[in-house]
This record gives sequence, structure tokens and C-alpha cells, in this order.
Amino acid sequence: MNRLFTWSILITLTALSCSTGRAQSRSFQISKGQFFLNGSPLQIISGELHYPRIPREYWRDRLLKARAMGLNTICTYVFWNAHEAKPGEFDFSGNLDIATFIKTAQEVGLNVMIRPGPYVCTEWDFGGLPPWLLRTPDIRVRCLDPRYMEAVRRYIQRLGRELAGLQIDRGGPIILLQVENEYGSYGNDQAYTAELARLYRDAGFTVPMYTSDGSDAARLEAGSIEGALPVVNFGEGPEQQFANLSAFRTGIPLMSGEYWCGWFTHWGDDRFGSAPLARVKADVAWMLQTGKSFNLYMFHGGTNFGFSAGANFSDHFEADVTSYDYDAPLDEAGRPTEKFYALQDLIRAQKTSSRPLPEIPPPLPQADLPSITFAGKARLFSSLPQPAHAVQIQSMEMFGQSAGYILYRTTLVGPHSGRLVVTEPHDYAVVYINGVRIGSLDRARSETTLSLPPETPAHATLDILVEALGRINFGPRLIDRKGITERVDLDGVTLMNWQVYLLPMDPAYVRGLKFSDPDSNSGPAFYKARFSLPAAGDAFLDMEGWEKGVVWVNGHNLGRYWSVGPQRRLYVPGVWLSKGSNDVILFDLAGGSARTIAGTAR
Repeated sequence: MNRLFTWSILITLTALSCSTGRAQSRSFQISKGQFFLNGSPLQIISGELHYPRIPREYWRDRLLKARAMGLNTICTYVFWNAHEAKPGEFDFSGNLDIATFIKTAQEVGLNVMIRPGPYVCTEWDFGGLPPWLLRTPDIRVRCLDPRYMEAVRRYIQRLGRELAGLQIDRGGPIILLQVENEYGSYGNDQAYTAELARLYRDAGFTVPMYTSDGSDAARLEAGSIEGALPVVNFGEGPEQQFANLSAFRTGIPLMSGEYWCGWFTHWGDDRFGSAPLARVKADVAWMLQTGKSFNLYMFHGGTNFGFSAGANFSDHFEADVTSYDYDAPLDEAGRPTEKFYALQDLIRAQKTSSRPLPEIPPPLPQADLPSITFAGKARLFSSLPQPAHAVQIQSMEMFGQSAGYILYRTTLVGPHSGRLVVTEPHDYAVVYINGVRIGSLDRARSETTLSLPPETPAHATLDILVEALGRINFGPRLIDRKGITERVDLDGVTLMNWQVYLLPMDPAYVRGLKFSDPDSNSGPAFYKARFSLPAAGDAFLDMEGWEKGVVWVNGHNLGRYWSVGPQRRLYVPGVWLSKGSNDVILFDLAGGSARTIAGTAR
């Protein structure tokens, strides 16, 4: 491949943009082992942040802070499953208006690298792939399965119409495009990755392409593409990582596609993911001083709002928490941290330009939320939609549902007590007999079995309420359907004839709930309250004392909470609050008498 891969003859991209009525040439190229921007050598000093994890109203604030820390480039994934939630129906509006996000980056003086996948990982549900793919029972992803590739082609062509015009050769800020994502850690179908590169070219993307992988030779070989720049991802030891890259490919600019300056967190972890500041400072200082290009992953993590968080599988299932704080230079609420100021000092000291870094934008307002007491309650079992019917159990995807909860109900005919085996609960199931909670099954603990009590009457109603906690986003287990994936057996007999209640917890369903005065009955329920604020601002809701569920504020889904921790508080963006009256709705699996939640600024 070295003979075919000659960086010195890569195409120079030239653009004409109008400024004060006069044409100005802009270009980005890779030549002689360096990046060149407008003919001058460029060391890419980039940071990762993702538009769906940040309220649109805060995009400019976060991007200005990237410039103020000293970054010259920002990097973002493109989230296919967010843009095409239903087959063929694309959404690039509101918080998904990636074109405006990229234009805003250009306005504040930043170059842009895009990572459109189609697979992106990033602790995001299904690694950014659309769940509706899973309605095809035997589909395979991240390979040349024709069913998968038909959807990929449609996505890439649509993305080209949105973003191709924002490349540097057309006056925009996009300088690089990543193909796939860490593919060498997943598969070795190089015909697939080569086809992706061809599809991006056909869609109008002309900027240089790159691939990112771990630095060992096997992953670099499996993940690289002819004609695309290989870069490496790592969290420590840059000297060895770049030595590995140099041994794999000579004559190229050396770059870290992801330098992990923090880490993510799973439900049930004993602490939040982090990276020691001393190590990060030493690694970044070395990369700056030796001229290596790098992308801080993450510069600002933000939040996995709604049901967007993904999951991992090591020796067991591990769902990601709602917060994507990531121990990043900007915290979850976009506030500079000690890490921010330390890296700013390093970059400032390395700068050769006499121009000072821009000022950090002023702090955003914070709100002191009052203690909120719930005055209305809607029991889940009294708020069910019309059911679908299934002779045998099927996953939620087979009913056209992508996220949320799903309730399976049947009448016990024949065996009505004994060993209940659920194959498999994805991901957290609560079992009820005639509306009384019998127990729960947690996939993270590999729980699939519980016993129905011997006093269970014949013809009792069995309910199994299943919460989807995020599809696996990394590794060989990506095909991760939700709900109950195969069957339910009781005392060795497979239970059939199910009523299936789809509970995506979408805005239409939540708006249609009927609330009454709270009662003392336990069980899964929604709670509603109203509170008033003298002024809007960023805040957090402290969920201590509640078991497991999700919260909406003024119709915005803040994400999941769970008493297992370590996350106890949910971020509430100030732009989602109002001066005066505000509404909050909470769904909790345990239910119970009316309680309160407290607000806090941190």
C-alpha cells in the first residue's frame, strides 16, 4: 500500500470565498508529511464536542470557549440514528441542525473535522446506527450486507446535500472527513470501508479522508483504507503510540484522532470516569512541543439527553449514565475546569503567533431551583395505550419501537407458579402478578430467572415491564435488540399469547397522561409538579430517594436516573427553563406516595 499511497501528490483543495468584495484563496492539503492550511504548515490542535449533546442555544458559547482555550479546530461525529429516526425520514432541524453548528464554528474561527461514520461508537445508542435496522431479523452491520448498505447509501447521499457545501474548497471550514470509526477493532472487511470512501466521494465530499484506530499494527492494518490518512487513538504514552504509527506508515503527518483526556461512566460504577490531570498535561505538552496534531476527546462532553446513551459489554452488560461530563476541560454544564485552564496555559506557551487567545465568554446564569413537591400522579397500569398482539414474544424493534419501555402481558394458563425464565431481558425487567411486584431482573447482573410464589392463582395476569437502557455501542455484540429478545418460560412451558404495550415515552404519550391527586399505592407511576423561578439559568435536579426512571422539564427529556449511581443529579439547561412557571414530569418504577425533588447549582 505504501507504493500506492503517496501523500506528496494529494490534491490541493482550493476555494474562493468573498470577503469585502475581493476573492480570497483558501486551501487545505497533506504534503511532505505535514498538514498545510492556506499554504502554511498547520499543527491541528482540536477538541471534540457533539451538537446533539449540547442545547442549540449553547453551541456558540461552547465553541467560543474552544477558541479561548487555544484550539484551532473542532471535531464532531454525525449521528445517523438521530437524523433518520424513521427509514427515509431525515431531520436536520433544531438541535440536529449540524450545518448551523459547523457554520458557527467557522464564524468563531475554527476549522472542522467531521466523523460521519456511519458507525460512531461514542457511548451513544447502537453506536449511532438506526434501531430500525434491527427489524430485519438476520441483518449484519458494518459490512457489505446489502440490506445495511442500501440504508447507508441513502444516509450518505442525504448527508452530502447537507454538508458538502461546507468544505474548505467551497468556502466552508471542513478540512477532514473520517471514514467509519475504529474499524480495526471490529472487523477486517476492507471492501466495505473502501466502498464507504467511494460513497462519500460520490456524495460530493472532496476533502482528505482519514481513519482512526488503536496504534497496534493489526488494528491499523484492518482499519486503514488506501488513500486515507491513518491516525491513532489513545489515552497515554504518546511517544510509543506515534512510534507505532510511524512504523506502520511513513511520510505522513502524525496525529491522534482521539486523545482521551477523560473517560465515560457506567451505571453502577464506584466512581466517575476520569483521566489524571498530571498525565494529561504531560501528554499534551509532549504533543505540542514535538509538533504532533491531536484531537482532545472530549473537549466538552455534554449530556446523553433522552434515551440516547449507549452501553458496553465486557464480561457483562454495562449501560452508560446520562451525564457525558467525561472529566473534560468543560464540565457537563459547559463551565471551564482546572483541566481547561491547565491546557490553555500549555497551548498559550506553545503559540508562535503574537496574537493573544480570545477571552473566555462570561459565565452563563445559574438558577436556584426550589424544592419541588409533586401534586399529580398517573399510574402506569392505568395509562396504557392500546396493545399489539403477539403469539410469541418479540423484541420492541419488531413493533417499530426504538427506545423507552415495553410491557408484555399474558394470562397464566397451565403452570402458574414455579421458575420463571426470561430469555433475555434487555435490559431491566420488573415482574408483576395481578399488579403486585414480584421481583426484578437486571441484565447487568446476568439475571434471567425468578420464582413465582406457590400461592399465585390460576389465570393470574403476568406483566413484565422492560426498560431499554441503551444498545451496545462497541465490540462484536452490536446487534442488541431490546425488550424480551426470545421467549418466556414458566416451569418449563413457553408462555404464549401476549398483549404488548409500547411505551416509547415520547412527547405525544407524555402529553396525553391524565393526572390526579397522589395516592399511597405503589407501582410504576408518573408524577407531575409545577414550580416558579424568578429567572432562568442552568441547574441540576437531585434525584436522591427515587429508584429508577426518567424526568421531563417543560417537555424536554433530561434522561435516565437510577439509584445505583454514581450519577445522582440530572443537568437542566437554563434555556429549557422559563422565568415564572415551569412543569416537571417524572416517571419512577417504584412509585409510591408523593415526594419531592431538590434543585442544586452543581
